[in-house]
Amino acid sequence: MRSIAQTFQMPTIQSIVPTMVPANQVTKMNGQLGMIQSANMIIAPALGAFLFSIVPITMLILLDVVGAVIGVTIILFVKIPEHPVFDEKIQILSDVKFGLGQLKGNKGLWYITLMGMVFTLLFMPAASLYPLMTMSYFKGTVAQAGIIEVVYSVGMFAGGAVIGFLGNWSDRMKPILMSMLVMGIAFGASGFLPGNQRGFIWFVVLNTIAGIATPFFNTLLMAMIQQSYPPENLGRVLGILNSLMSIAGPVGLIFAGPIADKIGVNSLFIIGGVGTLLCGLFVFLVPATRNVDKLLQERLREED
Repeated sequence: MRSIAQTFQMPTIQSIVPTMVPANQVTKMNGQLGMIQSANMIIAPALGAFLFSIVPITMLILLDVVGAVIGVTIILFVKIPEHPVFDEKIQILSDVKFGLGQLKGNKGLWYITLMGMVFTLLFMPAASLYPLMTMSYFKGTVAQAGIIEVVYSVGMFAGGAVIGFLGNWSDRMKPILMSMLVMGIAFGASGFLPGNQRGFIWFVVLNTIAGIATPFFNTLLMAMIQQSYPPENLGRVLGILNSLMSIAGPVGLIFAGPIADKIGVNSLFIIGGVGTLLCGLFVFLVPATRNVDKLLQERLREED
């Protein structure tokens, strides 16, 4: 039920941003939104651990409902710019077909979306087993497993801050490709670390670096998509994009446990790292993906 709700929630939020933010500030705004999300990921585990020590787990889970009520209440006081096209009657099948057609019509973004699916498929098994990697492979503690989650979020916060305050690139594909390179090396190298506490320290360092690199892919790609389609089409395109990206996750999770048992949890990080590097190599070698932002920037300049 939550996944279904998020299928509507996230595309709506992402499609509204370009209608409220000047075109030349879209990248920075996405970076700042990423900072807020990363800050939540840093604060939430610490707050959750504190509350878990003083309230029952059932009450702790109910905080999610309280947070949703507060969030919805705040949104009620936000004036969203009206757009007559958004008020058209929803036709699910035709909207899905239209969104898919729009996304496939831009070969560069379509290929990047497919690479994002492949990356999610390959890395999701490793990402789901972070605690097992810490406690089983590195012989660490529950606290150390939490440290890994926090340092990755801190890295994402730092990366989001750079984008949020300095994020004006003439060609955003360059930092996207660099982020794929850094993430691939960091994830892959994690799988080769020795299974001891010294290896865990390097695991912390590598995940911090990977966290810094992550927003440069997610945030800049989202900004490019937001600028590539008119507001009346954006929601349907993002709905398809998020669905395609999300569907690969559960598929990867199905195989996470059995594969970890067969080849070892650290090998999953090697697979994820190599897969990320191969996806980045594809994006670099295919002109449609490598030059997608250059063509977009030229089109935006002509429209201005």
